[in-house]
Amino acid sequence: MGKIYIFGHKKPDTDSVTSAISLAYLKRKQGFDAEAKVLGRLNNETKFALNYFNVEYPEYLNDVKTQIKDINYNQTIINKNFSIKKCYDILKSEKLSGAPVVDNKNKLVGIITLNDISSYFIEGNFIKLKTSYENILDCLKAEEVLRFDNEIEGNILTASYRSTTFLNNIDLNKNTILIVGDRHSILEYAVNSSVKMIIAVGDAEIKEDHLLIAKKNKVNIIKTNYDTFHTTKLINLSNYIEDIILTKDPIKFDENDYLSDFIEISNETKHTNYPIVDKKNNCSGFIRLVDINDKNKKKVILVDHNEVAQSVDGIEESDIMEVIDHHRLGTFSTSSPITFRTMAVGSTNTIIHQIYEENNFPIPKEIAGIMLSGIISDTLLLKSPTTTQFDKQAVLRLSKIAGVDYEKYGMEMFKAGSSIRGKSLEQILFSDFKVFKVGNIEAGIGQIFTTDYNSLKLDVNKTIELLNTTSANNDYVVVALFITDVMKNGSYILFNDKAKHILEDSFNVEDLTQGYYFKDIVSRKKQIVPSIIEVLEKK
Repeated sequence: MGKIYIFGHKKPDTDSVTSAISLAYLKRKQGFDAEAKVLGRLNNETKFALNYFNVEYPEYLNDVKTQIKDINYNQTIINKNFSIKKCYDILKSEKLSGAPVVDNKNKLVGIITLNDISSYFIEGNFIKLKTSYENILDCLKAEEVLRFDNEIEGNILTASYRSTTFLNNIDLNKNTILIVGDRHSILEYAVNSSVKMIIAVGDAEIKEDHLLIAKKNKVNIIKTNYDTFHTTKLINLSNYIEDIILTKDPIKFDENDYLSDFIEISNETKHTNYPIVDKKNNCSGFIRLVDINDKNKKKVILVDHNEVAQSVDGIEESDIMEVIDHHRLGTFSTSSPITFRTMAVGSTNTIIHQIYEENNFPIPKEIAGIMLSGIISDTLLLKSPTTTQFDKQAVLRLSKIAGVDYEKYGMEMFKAGSSIRGKSLEQILFSDFKVFKVGNIEAGIGQIFTTDYNSLKLDVNKTIELLNTTSANNDYVVVALFITDVMKNGSYILFNDKAKHILEDSFNVEDLTQGYYFKDIVSRKKQIVPSIIEVLEKK
């Protein structure tokens, strides 16, 4: 099945991060190659929980867009030292119009195409030969007689004249590659002239004394059953393919490039074959437009969210296997049926706890600890109105396995997470910021938690200035920051100036002031957002 990525929403909180980790652990135990990921920076609360139970931080996932490495592209590669004949045979057998050419270190040299080969046989130099001894043997189906050089380079000459004419008029030298039949006077002349190579055609017999001279003068000799005509016709096919490459600087792609970029460029350039290389120019094959439908989409499981806007970039290009969530259903669709599990509980970890129980699977101490942390975080130590009996049961069981007093541990976790020391106002506002849309109207609600509102020492005036700027820049009708005090079980509010009357109507307050305290309002999902949406729907 391949790798499965499990992750929460773009603004990772403790519940989303720990539910991804705990579900990935279970999936691995069930035999799947599952890995937990995060879509953003971990907050202090989440770091505290993971550090407390000695659990590694998940790695960041930038996107799940289809990349070239997800395509089953063609991995045919031609070595520059292949013969023209071998290259042609490969292209023909695999029904390819071309393929990338690499050197002996697998570095891309260029592209060879059937058109290049055709052009060579019309316009090429048929006198020159530069190739390996092995290539000549292969092309001519020849037999090795004498070998002194692994690489053969020189000028091709066919002994087609009468012997006397040839001997009197043709000069032979160390660059001559002679094609000759059973003509002993010419053979004697050739070995005495120390030619580069003799290609004896028609399975010609070579006298022993001629072989002795050839050995002394280091003359390479092969024998082939082909006659002179066929040998002359085929010999050029043994040339190195690199000498006829016409496209030496092709458009190329990296395996990590996005498929969408490849499609855009290929539609513009109209080429057929595009080599795939890494940053060191090592080639692994080539891709064509016809290959793009044979792809392996990235497999994902979504936890703690089910809205496209809150998910990873490229989610529409992935293969969504499952969704486990405790939020309202969003604008979400898949091309095939999936496992979609949602419950009206306080935490996604509560659902995952049930999955562990249903599978009768033991929960390790550290996994129990981070699952407990997720539930405590989302239910505000079971004080949130979203809390259900399922959440309470899960907390009792998980705290026993983790070996902690959940109330004491929860307060430590909230205290660690509520610190804003060293954070900018932007980091505070957007650390857990969600946008909600009603028709054409959008509202952005941030929420942070504290155990003592006064100890935050938040610059109220600058915060309000940031809220107004955020509203203006993004055309948000409402931008509010709710600061929830887990000890008092209520929330303070700071908001953009233009949202004053909307928020007054939402919470039935006559004169809403900055820093107003809402008693018993702690849940953004169940108390804050629904109240604001109800008013916005009337506009």
